[in-house]
Amino acid sequence: MKKLNLADVKQYVEENISVFHDKRIERLGKLKLKTVLKKKNPYLFKAKYILSAEEIIRGITDAFISSNEETIFGDWLEGLAIFINQKVYGGWKSGIPNIDLEFDKNEIRYIVNIKSGPNWGNSSQIAKMRSDFLTAKKTLRTSNSGLVVEAVNGCCYGKDRNPDKGDYFKYCGQQFWEFISGDDKLFTEIIEPLGHRAKEKNDFFQEAYNKMINQFTREFLNDFCRKDGSIDWEKLVIFNSGK
Repeated sequence: MKKLNLADVKQYVEENISVFHDKRIERLGKLKLKTVLKKKNPYLFKAKYILSAEEIIRGITDAFISSNEETIFGDWLEGLAIFINQKVYGGWKSGIPNIDLEFDKNEIRYIVNIKSGPNWGNSSQIAKMRSDFLTAKKTLRTSNSGLVVEAVNGCCYGKDRNPDKGDYFKYCGQQFWEFISGDDKLFTEIIEPLGHRAKEKNDFFQEAYNKMINQFTREFLNDFCRKDGSIDWEKLVIFNSGK
């Protein structure tokens, strides 16, 4: 185990955080109004008494963007976690399917599945992860029968008061970052460098976002509003749900 140099973490973040921002803008540019409309409940709009095209547009796009950003940033944090673990424990990106990180610590081989937050999956998805852990353990023990293997679901933020899940451990937030780095303060120390050039990058994003809102609103008015400007709910529901 080596002591983590926070300067290395800061440098990694500053050199790579633009990947997150660039992907946000890239995904925004690929977004299509009708793709998003097909995934939303038109009855809910009516039940909430939404009368403005722009209000509908902002509602559906903001929800879509928020979900998308969580995925993009979760992937980015996974890369940061692997980088930090490599510096401290010599860990590596696993070649085993659905395992993100492998490293050795105290004569134990840890296999880690990294998620953004603690509430990431339903019961079938968690069952799938358990199955993946079991398969990975069998794979590793086939090549080294004496290897002690522990499985961990690591979550970059949040809490879990009962980390021992029987066949794997779930470490969240401070527990996770300490587990991969040996530093119990790392979870607060990484927050500052994440803001590197954030305002500048967000200004670019907001410019692209506002253009998209205007474009989508115009498209919605043309396709799903009557000549008097009111929403044609029947046409919207047929587009969304008609056979």
